Amino acid sequence: MKDKFLNLLNLLLVADVFFVFAIFGWFVIAVAGRSTGVNLGFDLWYSLWQPVFNPALGILMGGAILSGIVNQVSKRLNPK
Repeated sequence: MKDKFLNLLNLLLVADVFFVFAIFGWFVIAVAGRSTGVNLGFDLWYSLWQPVFNPALGILMGGAILSGIVNQVSKRLNPK
């Protein structure tokens, strides 16, 4: 059960990392476009910051912390 949970958590975190990289790439391109006067979606990106991107970053950080805690507890309960 624990292994299945950890595998699911790791899969979720990997998908979330790629999502965060994609939104960061979008941010860089949108800021570059805004600085040159070309609309590349910065206003849309900014409107999605609070409801979509901020929770994605929180899930990434929380999942990484949870994964680390579960691994440490597992090591202490099952020393080899």
